[in-house]
Amino acid sequence: MTDLMKIDRLLRRPQFLAAAKGVSQARGAVVVQQLDRADGDPTVRLGFTATRKIGGAVVRNRAKRRLREAARLLTPLHGRAGCDYVFIARMGTADRDWDRLLDDVKSALTRLAIPRTASDMGDRAVSPAQISNRAAPDPRPADQDR
Repeated sequence: MTDLMKIDRLLRRPQFLAAAKGVSQARGAVVVQQLDRADGDPTVRLGFTATRKIGGAVVRNRAKRRLREAARLLTPLHGRAGCDYVFIARMGTADRDWDRLLDDVKSALTRLAIPRTASDMGDRAVSPAQISNRAAPDPRPADQDR
């Protein structure tokens, strides 16, 4: 990517909910959700969130500040144009070593940049409904009379 990539912020709840319907990657102290908008606009939009589960307001704000800085450094290099990204802080985000946090964000962004196909996912591409409809294998040996 280039340094000229235009980056905006996600600010409204419907934007965050839309991104949650995309793909996501969890790495160490961060979860990154990605939604390819497919609207022809090359702008990358970023959102940051932290739940009360990870701590009080001070901890949540510190975690989001760290995620904002990591995203500022790495999204122009590893992000895809025309996508929305939501960075979700996890329990150790506020206290994680800076280099490890950067590695977490980088690996999540690079994994999301590679489009996945059903053949890449193997059995995970099968829906739960398909699994329940599969016939169970017959436990009897093949040479036994039926």
